[in-house]
Amino acid sequence: MVKKNLHYGIYFTILLLVGLIYYFYHPAHYQLFPKCIFKSVTGLSCPGCGAQRATHELLHLNLKSAFAYNALLVVSLPYALAGLLLYQTNLKERFPRTRQLLFGQKALLVLLSIVILFFIFRNL
Repeated sequence: MVKKNLHYGIYFTILLLVGLIYYFYHPAHYQLFPKCIFKSVTGLSCPGCGAQRATHELLHLNLKSAFAYNALLVVSLPYALAGLLLYQTNLKERFPRTRQLLFGQKALLVLLSIVILFFIFRNL
């Protein structure tokens, strides 16, 4: 139990430090942040392009700007939080059908389709 809590403490500390970096430094203005290799090679925006800038804007509660940088990231956050909640609590045992519906094999195929469509439409 202590080892598990220690892991959570380490994860929380890392998340907090990364969050503070993204809060105080805008990724578009500092060389500290990595650039997208896919975009630099092909000139096309991958589904993750703009996620760093969107994260900075989300931390400043600028939803409109965050959505403009990467709409998929902003829209997918509630889904990701629901998955984290299901995974980290006993809710996965209490609601197995919900878990299967949201995170089963068919759901993953739908998510993959959404990511591919997002990639296509953002590059038109």
